[in-house]
Amino acid sequence: MFLKSLSGRFLLLTIIFVMLAEVLIFVPSVSRFRVDYLQTRLDRSQIASLALLASPNDMVTTELEAELLRNAGVLNVALQRDSVRELMLSSPLKAPIEQTYDLRNATAWELIHDAIEVLWNNDDRVIRVRGEPVNEAGHLIEVALYERPLRDAMIDYGVNIFNLSLFISIVTSALLFVAVQCFLVLPISRVVRQIHEFEAAPDDARKIIQPQAGVTELYEAETAIHSMQTQLSQSLKQKGRLADLGSAVSKISHDLRNILTTTQLLADRMEMSDDPAVKKTAPKLITSLSRAVNLCESTLRFGKAEETAPNLTKFAMRPLLAEVVDSECLAVGETSVSISSTVDGSISMRADREQLFRIVSNIVRNARQVLSSRKQQGEILVAGSETPDSWIIKISDNGPGLPKKALDNLFTPFEGGARQGGSGLGLAISAELVKGHGGTIELSATGPEGSTFLITLPKEPEK
Repeated sequence: MFLKSLSGRFLLLTIIFVMLAEVLIFVPSVSRFRVDYLQTRLDRSQIASLALLASPNDMVTTELEAELLRNAGVLNVALQRDSVRELMLSSPLKAPIEQTYDLRNATAWELIHDAIEVLWNNDDRVIRVRGEPVNEAGHLIEVALYERPLRDAMIDYGVNIFNLSLFISIVTSALLFVAVQCFLVLPISRVVRQIHEFEAAPDDARKIIQPQAGVTELYEAETAIHSMQTQLSQSLKQKGRLADLGSAVSKISHDLRNILTTTQLLADRMEMSDDPAVKKTAPKLITSLSRAVNLCESTLRFGKAEETAPNLTKFAMRPLLAEVVDSECLAVGETSVSISSTVDGSISMRADREQLFRIVSNIVRNARQVLSSRKQQGEILVAGSETPDSWIIKISDNGPGLPKKALDNLFTPFEGGARQGGSGLGLAISAELVKGHGGTIELSATGPEGSTFLITLPKEPEK
């Protein structure tokens, strides 16, 4: 489980990378140690040869020669001064010389290769080493020595390097582990804890995360989470209010339906009146009351999430649009808003007549309410047409156009209102009803010259 955590994996990777770096340093270091080892033997051998040159007749006793060679760590010493190569000190060789190494002008790769060869070879070979005398005491100094002491010294040095590398890796990993815990793991754990707290109580504004991380990337993540949680909290509150509003509307619609039913019965009796004005007004009143009752019943069904599918019937488009115009003209009164309709020819369509009335009426009513608040002459035109594949209803007005807020949330309840104080429910309901018919509703144009809504309902294929 520890290696699955961020800190555990970071610790493991740190150890691996530090050890890898030490390995890359180890080979050149061992190579450098070999060169220093051999150069030290050359320097000691040169000093030993000076003792021979200082003696009478360039001769020393056998015991002194052996001691000088032993102190230098070599088997023999040859020194070239001027053009003459002289064997200065020597001792019996147990085996022939198998390899010669020249330290003069050797490249780094050659030195590394020679060092690896020494470590790889386990035999106690006799090797010859050549180098330059110090202080320009000659042209060449050459010694012979056993290779095993060199190999043992290189192994000891390598073990020390490994132990030091391991210690550095452990210390570095521990420090980085602590740093990661302080700067990454603990802040991330705090963010996760705050997210769980917000999940438990999303309506509590105190649970929204407050950006405070010192790491830039983590601070940006906290800022994004803060924005998301704020929007989510507001959305949940709004949905809660909408749920409460829906419950209240359902209760009001239930009581209003009963009141309207009673009123509808009274209106039915008005049809039997002999007064011509009453006879002319009564059918429209009864129709309006019937629509109000149907709307209340639809609202009750909507509150129960039981929205009724469209009841498709065949009817003429012209009378429907004329009925919408007549209904809205009654509400216009003496205002300077004219509403008219036109249909290209005699068009019969198949749709839910009551729902289509609501769709067109909602859009016309929105336009009429906006135009009524202005002093200049307002005009609303409802035009019907058809194509081989669909029926089209276009509602145009010469109003001031829709505000930006309405455009951003055009068909969203309580947010896409086209006028100040509007709820936006009309357009939202229209969009939902059109969608139930498999059609589309869109704002095809808006601006200072007016706005145009386009309703398109598909025709059913011929059977």
